Amino acid sequence: MQAFLLRAAHDRIADRLPAAAPDLDVVVLEPDGGLTLNGAPFDPADLKPEIWWLSLEAFGAQRQAYFGRLRDSEDARWVQTVFAGVEHPSFKPLARGGLKVTNSSAQAPAIAEYVAIHALSLLHPIDAQARHQAAREWKPVDFREVGQSRWLIIGFGNIGREIAARAKAFGAHVEAVRRSAGAEGLADAVSTIKDLPSRLPQADVVVLACALNDDTRDLANAAFFAAMKPGSILINIGRGGLLDEDALRLALDAGKPAHAVLDVFKTEPLPADSWIWDHPKIRVTPHASNRGALTGARGEALFLENLGRYVRGEPMLNAVSPADIGVG
Repeated sequence: MQAFLLRAAHDRIADRLPAAAPDLDVVVLEPDGGLTLNGAPFDPADLKPEIWWLSLEAFGAQRQAYFGRLRDSEDARWVQTVFAGVEHPSFKPLARGGLKVTNSSAQAPAIAEYVAIHALSLLHPIDAQARHQAAREWKPVDFREVGQSRWLIIGFGNIGREIAARAKAFGAHVEAVRRSAGAEGLADAVSTIKDLPSRLPQADVVVLACALNDDTRDLANAAFFAAMKPGSILINIGRGGLLDEDALRLALDAGKPAHAVLDVFKTEPLPADSWIWDHPKIRVTPHASNRGALTGARGEALFLENLGRYVRGEPMLNAVSPADIGVG
């Protein structure tokens, strides 16, 4: 059995590979474009890997050399991607018969912390307290407790569930929005996108954590914002295309929402002349909500776990439906 990894990715897990797949031949794509097996030159004509790891390096300088081979491979049987979302059109070649695709949940805890910390800091009157301190004013500020808040999490995959776990730890009421309205253990209630007009007016914190597709493009539009609760918070860690940025500008002026935390944008990097940078009610981060110190290690552990499962013929973690690949 043969796997094909980039040099940097291989080196991070080399000492753990034998335990996961003792008989695996790992062909490495070197920085100079050459191929090696166990440190020796490898003939490209013999490259027929079943297993591919789309690590971060696969989307860097060697993207074409690695991803291009994957696109054309007739031998590929399983691909593990470093990303949670696979809706970008570049993934479309992976939506083919006989190829298993698994995505990553490694970033979910980090993104959930990002969401929770920003939401808590906006729910609690930290800014008002800081103003009183700066003015040397002894003025207590009353505040609504997080346990009184209602969170609406749109998209309830690995990331959505991690967000819910953190909100629930503070006693918040959590409602999940997903494709089907069946029961979900981490959520107090479950609804679907068609229910949003009646659910948005109840929510203090609204999180966009869903995939981008034809059903969700510009989901957060003028009608969406008009239905939001005055004083509410909107957080987008999904995709920039989920949100109509022009409609958001008008909505913020109307106080629905009162604040927006944006980690993703329709154009990335966000242009230097964008109005979003300077808006007083928006917090901007550069698509970095996943950059927790442990995200990389969790991703490596996930690949190795799934590698062992693949070799043993067991069900794998985070399997992706072909219907969800390359649809954005």
